[in-house]
Amino acid sequence: MTRSAEAGQDAAGAWLELSVEADLEAVEVVSEILSRVATGGTSVESPFDLVDEGLGARIDPSRPAVVRGYVPARDASTAEAAAAEVAVALGHLQAFGLRPIGDLRTRVVHEADWADAWKAHFPVLRVARRIVIRPTWRRHRRAPADVVLALDPGMAFGTGLHPTTRLCLAMLEELDDRGALEGARVLDVGCGSGILAIAAVRLGAASALGVDTDPIAIEATAANARRNSVARRVRARTGSVPTAEPPADLVLANLVAGLLIALAPELRDEVRAGGTLLASGIFVDREDDVRSAFGAAGFETIRRTAEGDWVALEARRPA
Repeated sequence: MTRSAEAGQDAAGAWLELSVEADLEAVEVVSEILSRVATGGTSVESPFDLVDEGLGARIDPSRPAVVRGYVPARDASTAEAAAAEVAVALGHLQAFGLRPIGDLRTRVVHEADWADAWKAHFPVLRVARRIVIRPTWRRHRRAPADVVLALDPGMAFGTGLHPTTRLCLAMLEELDDRGALEGARVLDVGCGSGILAIAAVRLGAASALGVDTDPIAIEATAANARRNSVARRVRARTGSVPTAEPPADLVLANLVAGLLIALAPELRDEVRAGGTLLASGIFVDREDDVRSAFGAAGFETIRRTAEGDWVALEARRPA
């Protein structure tokens, strides 16, 4: 830790902000550490450069991201204990030296400032050729071919800033280029903010169902579907697989390798014969394990894309 919480500012409505600079590939594990104590939620500020006269952004993978978590500061001793727990866990992680991770920094912020401060970390972002992610509080000059997704991520994962989400969106756009999305029924497992389900529908899918074990994600998906005028075609509910729904033409699973491996048979059952699975969230070291699990479940992996150390796979369930 570089500085401690200020005990004199622990009034109601104040939060202790915990922030850590981390290599992009270490963001997920650092976020998990902060989430253990951050009851006020976490956010990730990916490094980006503004382009298009400040109306767009380009991710810079050479610079670290900043992961932030928020702990209620009403009880100074409890907040200090939470920060100490995070510092110890980060110290263990730093000792391995696998990825650059900075020191824990803390500061007290007040609710009025905190409520909107996180919005500064989300720029307008173009993914692939046509998909544009526009936070609801920002402007964007739309090109004729743009598919603009108006997004308010809230506390749910899925802003488009993380490579795993960008890989999925780019693969969705390629499926659309091949005519494979038109009229499709889509299942989004671990829907987060709903960004993938909404993108699929905006690109031509007939309908999408998002499932997630986090109720906050379901609320975010429903709200974002309304913002994008697709609420009648995008449903969301708490849960996972199996869904007890008819098999889908396309299943989206932006999870982590361990879950993809464990859920491979259930994911197969959610895909109709001849249908497609797009799987992301795979660290390159686990790609072979995921491919093996998919093969054992009856999938044929037909394509991979990668960004940095992250991999996404397109698999087909044979007809």
